[in-house]
Amino acid sequence: MLRYIAKRLAYIFLAVLVISAITFALLQLAPGNYLETQRLLEKTMTDATVSAQMKEAWEKFYDLDKPAVYRYGKFLVNAVQGKFGPSYKYPTQNIEDIIGRTLPISARLALMAITVALAVGIPLGIVAAVKQNRILDRIVMLVSMIGSSVPAYVTAVLLSWALGVALHLLPVIGWGDAVNYVLPVISLSLGPVGTVTKYTRTTLVETFHQEYIRVARAKGGNFFQVTFKHALRNSLIPLVTVIGPMVASLTVGTVFVENMFAIPGLGQYYASAAINRDYPMVMATTVVFALLVMGMNLLVDILHAMLDPRVKKSLTQKGG
Repeated sequence: MLRYIAKRLAYIFLAVLVISAITFALLQLAPGNYLETQRLLEKTMTDATVSAQMKEAWEKFYDLDKPAVYRYGKFLVNAVQGKFGPSYKYPTQNIEDIIGRTLPISARLALMAITVALAVGIPLGIVAAVKQNRILDRIVMLVSMIGSSVPAYVTAVLLSWALGVALHLLPVIGWGDAVNYVLPVISLSLGPVGTVTKYTRTTLVETFHQEYIRVARAKGGNFFQVTFKHALRNSLIPLVTVIGPMVASLTVGTVFVENMFAIPGLGQYYASAAINRDYPMVMATTVVFALLVMGMNLLVDILHAMLDPRVKKSLTQKGG
């Protein structure tokens, strides 16, 4: 198992290295730079306000007067130490401090959305499995398919208009109060609700056809004993493989939702950095998001192996 983990960590390191190299190369090929973008976005900034001396000092401060290979190598050396330096837009703040302050907000949103998805999706999946191929099953699967197909930002727009603008029930912007969580969390959770529902329904239907379920029924087990004590408990173990990557993808996917609701999470900074050509912030957040996704996948494999001895045996053979 330790050999398998060590091998996965090596793969993660190589994957992050490749991702960072591709991202850096694409940023170098992208037209324009931060100063030009700011001049277009802010009408108060003209060619006169950005003197040649200011531009030269700016380029020297960020090593833009050095070759690209040198800058990429410096980025890697600093990144290994967990240091990313200042961004273009926030020259007085280190990027690692911004990430440390904003990533927990994005992660909190993702965890709340996953909690809602599990609380709603698992019961719906149970209902669909118990009523397999009946009208209720078809309705639940149709709703779950729609929920998992509609992007979170589309849901956010519809909910903002309906519950915020039209009915004035919830605020559509702001952060800090409990009521500010409602619309973002619902927007992010509808897709996972559909995924959890379908996954629970599929695994539970398969479990209902297992031999030990037939034995439990033959011994006189009632509906609740067979469904919840035997079938559901074993069916939910594979759900672990879905939850981990879902948390990571939701944390990464909060970009649009955070911008729409003015939530000060890492997603908002990432989107702002891309728009403003803030390349140091884009590089740092890309690496952090990549590590988050791959790290969660590794954690899920380890947890799954702890819950299912068959998986542990398979991973041990791969590690060898």
